Amino acid sequence: MSLHRLAAVTIGVPDVAETAAYYHEFGLTPSTDGWLSTTDGGDQLRIVTAPTRRLVEVVVGADSPDDVDRVAHELTANGFAAQRDSASVTTFDPVTGVRAVVRAMPRLVQPPVAPTPYNGPGRIERTGRAPGVVRDTPIRPRKLGHAVIGSTDYEASRRLFVDGLGFKTSDHIKGHGTFMRCSDDHHNILVLQSPVNYLHHTSWQVDDIDDVGRGAREMLEGNPERHVWGLGRHHAGSNFFWYLKDPAGNFSEYYSDMDCIPEDEIWTPEDLEGARGLFNWGPPPPPSFLEPDDLAAMMTGAHSNA
Repeated sequence: MSLHRLAAVTIGVPDVAETAAYYHEFGLTPSTDGWLSTTDGGDQLRIVTAPTRRLVEVVVGADSPDDVDRVAHELTANGFAAQRDSASVTTFDPVTGVRAVVRAMPRLVQPPVAPTPYNGPGRIERTGRAPGVVRDTPIRPRKLGHAVIGSTDYEASRRLFVDGLGFKTSDHIKGHGTFMRCSDDHHNILVLQSPVNYLHHTSWQVDDIDDVGRGAREMLEGNPERHVWGLGRHHAGSNFFWYLKDPAGNFSEYYSDMDCIPEDEIWTPEDLEGARGLFNWGPPPPPSFLEPDDLAAMMTGAHSNA
């Protein structure tokens, strides 16, 4: 696969400073020119002013300028506008208005960490207290994993990512959405059918389930209203998750243990229905996860999201 990662996202919110402070507390590090960075992925989140919360831009990494040329060709062949410069090609989702940039850049190589030792029946991998209990280092997300957007025409948005940009399909939420990947991760973009175009959430990789829980605990201490859904394990992607809410109303997810698909031949997309399309175990999702509380207000100003 010549595409190899979701390199960065830009999100639009009404109050940039308030939202940026939240993501700093979430564990991202302020960098130059308004970017926030992860430990392995570098500058991966930019926050800009917008009337309503939305995904403004995604940046996708490709291996070489030849690969960028191929994306530009596929975009044009499938009826999408493509603006090519020396390093990248840019297009727009005609439904959501999201700007998609494919750029030649090095692959992300994450330094391996030692596996967390977990005891099990008849298997003792550690003695004393569990590392997740005594660990007190601040949570620092390793990389941006994926973004989820609502689209008023998810099939048209899916077509841009798959037919135009070259994403691979991983799974479907039958009649409602598509999980797509531009890397070995199970998904980097999920597009959902929605009455309005908006950003549902961004997702950030941490080391293990203990750091999912530790991160959520720290974010919720003194701010219980940030809780959305968790702890649980998804079926699509298999990752552990905990969702929180930023001041603009976007959800932010700590995740670990995502499915990897290094070869297309080893994976068959499923049509997921009902609860299986959302989670394997954990508390059921609250209604506000499926239909965020501010959707009606955003629908009033839906023209601002296009």
